[in-house]
Amino acid sequence: MKLKQLFTVIGFSALLFSCVSTKKFKESEAKYVQLSGSYLDMQEKYRALQDEIKAIQAQLDKSKTANADLTAKKAALEQQIAGLNEQVEFLRKNSSTAMEQLKDLSVITGAQAESIKKSLENIGAKDIYIRDLQGSIARKDSLNMALVMNLKGALGNLEDQDINVKVDKGVVYVDISDKLLFKTGSYDVTERAKVVLGKVAKVLAAQPEIEFMVEGHTDNVAISTDELNDNWDLSVKRATTIVRILQKSYGLDPKRMTAAGRSEYLPISDNSTAAGRATNRRTRIVVLPQLDQFFKLLERK
Repeated sequence: MKLKQLFTVIGFSALLFSCVSTKKFKESEAKYVQLSGSYLDMQEKYRALQDEIKAIQAQLDKSKTANADLTAKKAALEQQIAGLNEQVEFLRKNSSTAMEQLKDLSVITGAQAESIKKSLENIGAKDIYIRDLQGSIARKDSLNMALVMNLKGALGNLEDQDINVKVDKGVVYVDISDKLLFKTGSYDVTERAKVVLGKVAKVLAAQPEIEFMVEGHTDNVAISTDELNDNWDLSVKRATTIVRILQKSYGLDPKRMTAAGRSEYLPISDNSTAAGRATNRRTRIVVLPQLDQFFKLLERK
């Protein structure tokens, strides 16, 4: 009788151990399936991201005036890259944990181990890809800062309130007050304009790969003359006057330049005051973002 009871206890212990191992295996297997699904979702996000970047390049090729929208989209893409980077790290850690758990239970097959290994390698490749993109962004930001410093150095002896050089969302802007460049209500340049434009042209000539846009901006005071119908006319003619001077007097390649009139519709100050209107009357030089390096990087992947 005692021998029979002993066999019963041994059998029950074996059954209990088997149930525990099976439970752990199913829990680990479910976790692995969940992680695999997350990884596939992440791949879809990468593909969508790449498609969106290519679409932005197509827009950039069609119109250089889409600079503001492209800059905003570029910033949004950078945020998505940061989010994907966090997902990569999360999936790497959890996939490694799941694989170790399966190995400990000695139930993972050779095919499953190889599949997990390839998944981790793929995540590592995407991690390198993200770092390449971030490195390209950092290099572009460094070039922009160097350009700003060169421009400020060249224009350093002019009044600060009449010239403003800055970087905003990865784009370099040079705002020049109209009183430095033009006669009141006219697109005829002053003698002083040649000094200002000569300094700017010297810096731009040293960076032949840079493309830029010259924008004319006005206040909201209506204008109407024999030559000008409204502020649209004035802003456009001021922009084309500047690009002609940069081309003919300083030899800048016209293929690098775009002339645009913004009229009164992008003010940076309140038009209800004389000081505000004076601030809004300006010529802006916008260094167009160079996204080629990002798209070339995408093409290699």
